[in-house]
Amino acid sequence: MTGSPIYLDKDGELAWVVINRPEKHNALSQAMWEALPGIAADIEADPTIKVVVVKGIFEKAFSAGADISEFEILNTDSALRDANRAAITGGLRALSRISKPTIAMVRGICMGGGCAIALTCDIRFASPEARLGIPPAKLGLAYTLEDMKQLVDVVGPSHAKSMMFTGRAVPAAEALAIGLVNAVHPLEAIEQETREFAAQIARNSQYSVRVLKQIIGMISGGADAETEESWTLAMGAYEGEDYREGVAAFLGKRPAKFTFS
Repeated sequence: MTGSPIYLDKDGELAWVVINRPEKHNALSQAMWEALPGIAADIEADPTIKVVVVKGIFEKAFSAGADISEFEILNTDSALRDANRAAITGGLRALSRISKPTIAMVRGICMGGGCAIALTCDIRFASPEARLGIPPAKLGLAYTLEDMKQLVDVVGPSHAKSMMFTGRAVPAAEALAIGLVNAVHPLEAIEQETREFAAQIARNSQYSVRVLKQIIGMISGGADAETEESWTLAMGAYEGEDYREGVAAFLGKRPAKFTFS
């Protein structure tokens, strides 16, 4: 489906969610938001996929954000506006709830809804030319608490206010300094660096990776003490084949061959 404005491209254990609207700098239409839950479901259903990378189709833009050309219609019809809001919320929730590790590979412009997509990912890599921002204040808009929480969780309230109040595009170096991205890689190397990082994750126990992601999510959601669910998830590792294989591989001084998928 490479002609689609957003599509899933499987590559062995790695899957790419590709934002493919270069003529609009990968601006996100309502139809694209509506496609994301199905893409997320396909990722969850495929046991061969271990790591997911979200990227823009070309180096000038990850995504310029919402398709502003749709706003005129939305401004005059509250039902359509509600449907658009539901599509955006549903798309972001679907991405954030993928159980497998997700990486945003950010090149060029990453604004508004594009930045929101990047924030749903577990890891963010950027090229030096990348610019990330969320500019609702420039449009007279506001974000919901759910939308704002991810930015605040990642960069903290002070940096979130700096970004949101000004609507400015944060350069890659500053994004790295405030924790908005995990690393900055040269444009010509960022895809290979992303692949190699994903391969490191894919070599590890996928049971461990997914449980760790789930527990970190609990902490981000406000948990500050052990729960029955978190304890059960962690202790469940001792009953799994991956644990037995990991110990045997360590003692045998050989690479582990994990089987959980």
